[in-house]
This record gives sequence, C-alpha cells and structure tokens, in this order.
Amino acid sequence: MTATTPAPTRQPVYTRLVGGFGTVTLTPVDPAADSALIHSWVTQERARFWGMGGASRELVQEIYEDVDRRTTHHAFMVAREGEQVALFQTYDCAEDRVSECYEVQPGDVGVHLLIGPSKGAAQHGFTAGLLSAFISYLFSDGGARRLVAEPDARNAKAIALLERTGFVLGPEVELPEIDLPEVYLPAKPARLAFLNAPAPLPETR
Repeated sequence: MTATTPAPTRQPVYTRLVGGFGTVTLTPVDPAADSALIHSWVTQERARFWGMGGASRELVQEIYEDVDRRTTHHAFMVAREGEQVALFQTYDCAEDRVSECYEVQPGDVGVHLLIGPSKGAAQHGFTAGLLSAFISYLFSDGGARRLVAEPDARNAKAIALLERTGFVLGPEVELPEIDLPEVYLPAKPARLAFLNAPAPLPETR
C-alpha cells in the first residue's frame, strides 16, 4: 500500500484579479498536504537562497507545522488561475531575528517570496504580478504599515526586483543564527528593503 498526499483542507484568505495577469489566490499552507510540493521547490538549486536545499520532505513538513502553530508567522500557497505557483510568508518583525538588525516600527511586517519552477517559458511580469497581489493583501486591512524584506545580500536578482517594485533599500546586515529544537536557521548576510503603506486617499465631501 502506497502513501498518498492528503487533500488540502485550507480555504483561501484572499483573492485578487490582477489586470493582464489573472486571478491570484492566497491559501494558508496545509503542512501535510503541501509539504511534498514545497519540498520539490526548496531543494532545487534555483532556490539555494531559501536555505532549505538539504531538507527532507519530513523536515519541510515539520518546519511548516511549526510555522502553523505560531501567531506571529504565516505561510501561504499562492495560486494563479488555480495553479499553485509560489510560496509566500509573512512575519511580525518584532518577533523575528531581523529585530536584532534594525529598529522595528509598529506595523512592520516581514515578507518572503519563493516562486515555483516554471513549467514553460518564463513569462515577463510574472513575479511582478504576484507581488502586486501580495502587497495589496498585506495593506488591505490596515494592519501592516510597512513591509520589510531581507533577501540574501548575494541575491542580486531579488534585490533588483524589490527595487523595481518600489521598495527602498536599507543597510546590509547579518541575520543571527537561530538554533532551537523546532527550527534551525544559519546566520545570513541580508539586505534590508522597506515599502511603506500607501497614504490614504483624502476624504471627499
């Protein structure tokens, strides 16, 4: 008897139609159902900056079970027109190791984005389309005042993408090592980047 992947049980938390791109849907990660797909993404050479290249599928599931238990960290599977294409993570900067590297402000929300491997030719504007939906989601309820990204300082492609999206680059820092029973994160050179929430539109009479 062969093991089967459990069917996802989570419901979408956000759906947005991005003009010229398609409908983007964010659904909380179901560790048991999604770990095999996430494992296939994070262990590829193209995802080396994600830092999970040597992880087993079981470890990937354990990591996202730990994320799932937290109230300060969240992970989402991202679908475009119903096809899962990316992994999106958010976290409260005050409750993360990045807080040791800069002065956290109220409403700072950290973000991570991993694009899954393309099944065909690369599509121009693909990542920008996803980021548009992510940013809209995080600023939609007013809870996030500023987005904080901390890509690997050696990941020039990610840093350039953030700049094109409107993030303002901050200093290069060294994220400290975390060695806990439930999670291990090695120290990482990172480049901070910030995106403020858009100013509210003036009231009209």
